[in-house]
Amino acid sequence: MYLFDTFLARANETFLLIILRRIIIIQDRRKKPKSSHYVNRDIPYSRVFLIDSEGSKVGVMSTSEAIERAKSQKMDLVLISVEPKPIARILDYGKFKYDRKKKQKELKEKQTNIQNREIRLTPMIGENDLLTKSKKATEFLLKGDRIKVSVKLRGRELGRKDLGINVLDRFYSKVEVIADKTTEPKLVNERFLDMNLQPNKTKIAKYLKEKNQTSDENSSNSDSKEGE
Repeated sequence: MYLFDTFLARANETFLLIILRRIIIIQDRRKKPKSSHYVNRDIPYSRVFLIDSEGSKVGVMSTSEAIERAKSQKMDLVLISVEPKPIARILDYGKFKYDRKKKQKELKEKQTNIQNREIRLTPMIGENDLLTKSKKATEFLLKGDRIKVSVKLRGRELGRKDLGINVLDRFYSKVEVIADKTTEPKLVNERFLDMNLQPNKTKIAKYLKEKNQTSDENSSNSDSKEGE
C-alpha cells in the first residue's frame, strides 16, 4: 500500500510539472510577437500611449480600446517603442512591412554597389599624370566609391617619406572638393604610403550644382555670340 501511495504521489507531481510547463510555454508564446513587431493582440501591455495614423499624439489608453480604434480604420495597432513607456501607433502594418523591406533592399543594393578602388602614384609623378589620376579618382568618388591612394617608395626614396606625403597632399587638393580623408597618409610595410578617401555627399551636391551653373552660363554665352 505504501509503494502504491508513493507511486501515485510521484505520478501527480509529474502530471503537475507537465501542466505547469505547458502553461509557461503558452504564456511565452503570447508574449512573443509573430513578427519583428508586436501587433494588435500580441502587444503585452494593458495600456499604451497612442499615436494616430496621422502621427498626432492621442494619449494613454487601454490597449484594447486602441486596437478597436485601429480596426475601425481598417488598420493595425503596432508597438513602436517601450522606453520610457509603451508607445503604439495606428498604421497599415502590411504597407509598413512592405516599405521597410523595400528600404532595406535599396540600402543593401547601395552598399553592394559601393566599391573600394585603388589609385597608385609614384613620388616623382608629373603634374599631367597626377591630373589624369585625379580625374579618374573623381569619377570613382562621384559614383560613391571609396579610394585608397598609394605611393610606392623605392631605393633612396625609402628615406624620403616627405616626397610621398607631398604627392598625396597634391593629389588630395585636386579631389578635396568632393571627398574627405578617412585616414591621413601613413607608412605601410615600410614601402607604401597610403591615404584613404571617401565621397562627401554635401560637397558633391555643391560641386555638381556649380558645375551645372557653369555649363549653363557657357551655353548662354555661346548662344549670344551666335546671335551677334
